[in-house]
Amino acid sequence: MEDVMSHVHMERMRMLKEIQELEFVAVELNLYLDTHPEEREPLMEYNKVVDRLMHLKKMYEQRYGPLYHFGLSPSAYPWQWIQSPWPWEM
Repeated sequence: MEDVMSHVHMERMRMLKEIQELEFVAVELNLYLDTHPEEREPLMEYNKVVDRLMHLKKMYEQRYGPLYHFGLSPSAYPWQWIQSPWPWEM
């Protein structure tokens, strides 16, 4: 049982790390595109990163609960936001 819990924790941590990495890349590409709006390759990369990020966030929330509050993430019943650990507590 402990091995299963450890695996679940490790997978959750891996997903959170990838979400953070993709968010960083998306912000950096967004800033670059603000000053280079006509460059096609960075825009294509931005859209690819955003697609992966949205997919990964959806998968995470289906498995572990909401990442955000205040209307940015839906919740299953019962209200999941108060369940711990919260993403930043991981």
